[in-house]
Amino acid sequence: MIVAPPIPLLASTPALRPVFLIVMGAFLLLTAWRMTRGTHGWTPRLILGGALMLAFGYSVVTPLYQAGIILPMGAMGMMGADPDAIVLWHAVRLFSMNVGWLVFGTGMAMHAGLFETAKSPAPVQAPSPRTTPIHGPVA
Repeated sequence: MIVAPPIPLLASTPALRPVFLIVMGAFLLLTAWRMTRGTHGWTPRLILGGALMLAFGYSVVTPLYQAGIILPMGAMGMMGADPDAIVLWHAVRLFSMNVGWLVFGTGMAMHAGLFETAKSPAPVQAPSPRTTPIHGPVA
């Protein structure tokens, strides 16, 4: 009797996780591009730069981890695993995800105006010099 090898279901959660990550990274990049289209300055640059790093992390690096192509840090002592490549890919993942969120969040905060200072509509006046002594009249 011939038994077929176990094939994971296509609709299972582990099989759909890389697809979800790829779609999420592409949607984040598309949303950031649509939001910053036609604007100029540092705000759209930061938003798009962060979105590009996050899209790379979510759409490329993390699905490769899920597929087992890039080995996790726990596989460092395995036979045939290159520890330099494992550490390098881990550093790329950490950099793209953490710096991506930092840059994207900074751009969104600038877009929302969180770093702007409130300007007073009243003109600034210099204080007038004192004409009376500090201690008042001496009796």
